[in-house]
Amino acid sequence: MTATAARDRLRELIQELAIVHEKVTLSSGKEAEYYIDLRRITLHHEASQLVGKVMLELLDDAGITFESAGGLTMGADPVGTAVMHAAARDNRAIDAFVVRKTQKTHGMARQVEGPDVAGRPVVVLEDTSTTGGSALSAVEGVRRAGGLVQAVAVIVDRDTGSKERIESEASVPYLYAFGKDELGLG
Repeated sequence: MTATAARDRLRELIQELAIVHEKVTLSSGKEAEYYIDLRRITLHHEASQLVGKVMLELLDDAGITFESAGGLTMGADPVGTAVMHAAARDNRAIDAFVVRKTQKTHGMARQVEGPDVAGRPVVVLEDTSTTGGSALSAVEGVRRAGGLVQAVAVIVDRDTGSKERIESEASVPYLYAFGKDELGLG
């Protein structure tokens, strides 16, 4: 499947499966007239493969070089895994990682799980972002673990200030595969 066909099909699946048109309160505390439930995409048998392909292409097109990808646990977990698998299909060695909300107090006492990110170029991923808070928490955790954050990339940008906040506070590029207008939410 070509990159364009993969992107078009992923957009169709997001519109069909993930957009819920009702008033909701987002994790940021803000209210919205719609909800984008991207776990319906990132955990879907067909869509998850497309997520990996589309996100990897997005990062490659932007010239972002990285060895590992992941983010704050739950929303980012399947996105990082999808990117890892898409890279493997292209014979590329990209690891995935998971950032816990808080550092463990037992065992290895790690906040970033998976292959070590210390000294490695990494990308922080998220399914969608409203305020940028989750991605910024992940950036902070990865940097504390010694990871070299190259960019933040999300599947869907809600156009609510995440890009500006992340680029300002984390000093890295913010990329997204789909904007809300492209999904008919403008």
